[in-house]
Amino acid sequence: MAFKMLEQKRQYRRYKARIAQLPPSYRTAVAGMERYINHLGGVGDAESILRMLDDLADLFEQAAADGSPVREVVGDDPVEFAEAFVRNYPAGQWIVREQDRLRRAIEAADGETEAPA
Repeated sequence: MAFKMLEQKRQYRRYKARIAQLPPSYRTAVAGMERYINHLGGVGDAESILRMLDDLADLFEQAAADGSPVREVVGDDPVEFAEAFVRNYPAGQWIVREQDRLRRAIEAADGETEAPA
């Protein structure tokens, strides 16, 4: 467990180092995205968060390498972009786990239904 947490910290530091290498406008955009995603919440486990952040870094590194403007990456509505981006990582979202739990509870209740006498 401690090793896993240590490796996750290293992975996060690598992510931050990658972002620090981006041109200023891309760094600003990623910082805004990261801040919004953190406030948006819902992605609960560290593995999902780190996977999402690595993908975010990949996206902006590629855009910077291609010379694509930030607005071309995020589109006209950066909020919609951020929310759509997060929806691509449902496995780590607490709501998905709760939705599954509700489905299982209803299935179990359905199986407990007694036949009419």
